[in-house]
Amino acid sequence: MSTKVLVYNDDKENMELYYLQEKDTMPYVTNGTLTVGEFRGSSDSPTIWTNRSVMECWNTLRERWGKPIGVKFAFKRIWEGGHGSQSQHYAGTAMDMAQTFTNEERDQLRILAEELGCWEYVEPAELTPVWVHVDKRLTPPACEAGYIKLALGSVNTNVLVLQDALNTLGFIGAGLDGIFGPGTKNAVKEYQESRDLDPDGVVGCETWQNITKEVKGTGMTDTTIL
Repeated sequence: MSTKVLVYNDDKENMELYYLQEKDTMPYVTNGTLTVGEFRGSSDSPTIWTNRSVMECWNTLRERWGKPIGVKFAFKRIWEGGHGSQSQHYAGTAMDMAQTFTNEERDQLRILAEELGCWEYVEPAELTPVWVHVDKRLTPPACEAGYIKLALGSVNTNVLVLQDALNTLGFIGAGLDGIFGPGTKNAVKEYQESRDLDPDGVVGCETWQNITKEVKGTGMTDTTIL
């Protein structure tokens, strides 16, 4: 069975759709260094997503490192959980790698990732001593270290996280395409009204905090779009 892969093209500011097999190379990845299955990691989702810029950062890191880098965890749906409420893994912009490396090799990889200036965040060794976490999160965050503010017209993988959460909580009409259109705005307003939040249809810090804490790790529901 093929996997539906959504990629936000940062250069063109649009979403791209691919149908790929587990052993296929991820879009924009060169030399076959990262497959769909490797990027998926432990997720069971038939739909995954990421940004083109994340894949291009991976290309640069892998080329400069010059040898294989095992990626064990990259993507998760927010209802699958496994990470914090506003984890960049849910947005498809983070990778946890090098679990089989020595501590010295992991330190060298962290230094390289920081030197490249491509990744938005490289986690310090004291926080992830037995793997290397890198991510290319969108900025500025609506909340500290979280997702960006979203409104009508937004197009990115943070919109996919939002739509996934809304659908799973039963606020249907949001779709799952990464495009914040009228249906997504209506679903946001309905959610806000039901939780006594300002129903402005804009997803800022308070709405993000509420919806992500509520849906993280709940498991899929009858209204989850797969």
